[in-house]
Amino acid sequence: MSPEIDDLCSRLDQISEDLADLALRRLRDSIDAGGHELPVDEKLITRARRAVEKASGLLRSSSGDAGDWP
Repeated sequence: MSPEIDDLCSRLDQISEDLADLALRRLRDSIDAGGHELPVDEKLITRARRAVEKASGLLRSSSGDAGDWP
């Protein structure tokens, strides 16, 4: 894998982790506030995280190193 692609994949992986943390914070905040439904933005954040993970996986697979991507 080229250094540029490797760097980009690492950045995407970090963004994915940041999005996961944000989604969990939204869920915790909702529970702490007594909410009984999932926050709408948590679903959107989770969808964005999955898209970022997919982009990272695609870059890895196109470079001949599929990594952890199924």
